[in-house]
Amino acid sequence: MRLRALLGDGTTGVGIAGIRLLVGEGELDRTVRAVMTTDLHDPSRYLTAGALVLTGMGWRSGSADSDRFVRVLTRGGATALAAGEAEIGAIPADLVDACERHHLPLFAVEEELSFAHLTEFVVRRISAERADDLTAVVDRHRRLVQAAAGGAGLDGVLGLVAADIDIHCWVLSLIGRQAAAGGPDLAPGLRVKLARAHFAARERRARVPFRHRVDGRSFSLLPVPEAGGAADPDAWGDWFLAVEDDVTDWPDRHQALLGELVRLVSVGRERVEDGRRHTRRLAEDVLNLLATGADAMEVATRLRVADPDEGDTWRRQFVTLTLPDVPVRDAPRLARVLLEEALADRPTPALVSAAGTGAVALISCESRDDRDGAEPDPTTGLVRERLAALDGPATDDLRAHIGVSARVARVDALRGALEEAWHAGRIAGTRPGRIEVVGHAELASHVALLAAVPEDVRRAFRGRLLDPLRAYDASHQADLIGTLEVFLDCDGSWTRCAARLHVHVNTLRYRIGRIEELTGRQLARLEDKVDFFLALRLR
Repeated sequence: MRLRALLGDGTTGVGIAGIRLLVGEGELDRTVRAVMTTDLHDPSRYLTAGALVLTGMGWRSGSADSDRFVRVLTRGGATALAAGEAEIGAIPADLVDACERHHLPLFAVEEELSFAHLTEFVVRRISAERADDLTAVVDRHRRLVQAAAGGAGLDGVLGLVAADIDIHCWVLSLIGRQAAAGGPDLAPGLRVKLARAHFAARERRARVPFRHRVDGRSFSLLPVPEAGGAADPDAWGDWFLAVEDDVTDWPDRHQALLGELVRLVSVGRERVEDGRRHTRRLAEDVLNLLATGADAMEVATRLRVADPDEGDTWRRQFVTLTLPDVPVRDAPRLARVLLEEALADRPTPALVSAAGTGAVALISCESRDDRDGAEPDPTTGLVRERLAALDGPATDDLRAHIGVSARVARVDALRGALEEAWHAGRIAGTRPGRIEVVGHAELASHVALLAAVPEDVRRAFRGRLLDPLRAYDASHQADLIGTLEVFLDCDGSWTRCAARLHVHVNTLRYRIGRIEELTGRQLARLEDKVDFFLALRLR
């Protein structure tokens, strides 16, 4: 109940006779959760937060006692103090001053009103409001369950709650994919920031709800557990509920509704998992057929089970993902979860399966969206964008290497496309970034060839060509390596190279002569130019 119910008004009904407000007119919306009577000098051990404290002033022997007593009440979370006038008459000014100083509402209980009668009034009002709250919670529960069972989907359920208690809320995955919304869609950048905040909170095992401010807005983040179980703190595939508010300040009835919402989202998540289990089995079947060299007709038959409406003009594409820093026993499962989230919400479901030490996804697309030979590849861009949430301070210990194949039209080309995706993933592993995605278009450059060469071979090749030049530069304060790089960049043009270096052409000819003398190579020969070019790229 609210404090103003003691006085009564047009909204709270008739109050109780024999009580006057002395201090705290602006605090009448405070909630009373309990009532206690005490004359102890220090009642803190028996005091509960939200209590209306009734006292006969037996603890007071002088004016100094008032401030001490009021400080004990405020530290204990008391809502207000009601002092009886039956024994002492008018309430002392020092108690009024102390309550004003500590912002504790103070009531005077007149002689004709007994504490027993006042206590009965408060308890009766609290019990009635709790019953009303319970009825409201049960009614909300019924409407939420009916909405979920009636096929409203998660968006409909979240919308119902958002309208009921005037909030905005969203269901997001750990990579920031928006699975449902009870309000305007979140901007992609904001979703990424919330996903990183949630991941960081899970890593440090912060208390639920995780409270976070981002872009000037306050959010509460609540993990969505698996249906029928507790949330696994190591389960990367968990969803979470983001509420734009600090829910720790909510009244009990709203928090109960929020708990019910989390449970219903958990059921919705389980339905999504059921669908993914089916596509995982199909993906495993297709990968097994390709690994055993099965007939193309047999593979095509299995693919038609996955998508009966797929036409002959469609193209297929593989995506691979590995997590080199994750233990081998966990990497395939986690890689599969990340690929499923990254490729969710496509027109045709991706067939995702754990494979080896990572995961593989086979996706389909219509030919009019085919961009073979062009960059950026739509799938490459989608995966890079979706996994951006993992490339932040909260995931410093995580690296992910993703490879994307070209799109192929024939079933008998799938095996080659799969090898291409794995090779692109290996190229991604040679790059310095933590979340690296390599598409098929990049495999056509010399970078792909260099990445496939063992490091010791690359180091030896680079040393044979560049070490003599590096030693000469160090001992003569020359710049033969820089000259060589500019010369190749100018396609061997003496005049353009001399102009860029701001030297005479004769000076340039001298430097090139020294390079050829030190290395035994001739820069007039195409093959020697190529060798120098590759050596410079291997630095």
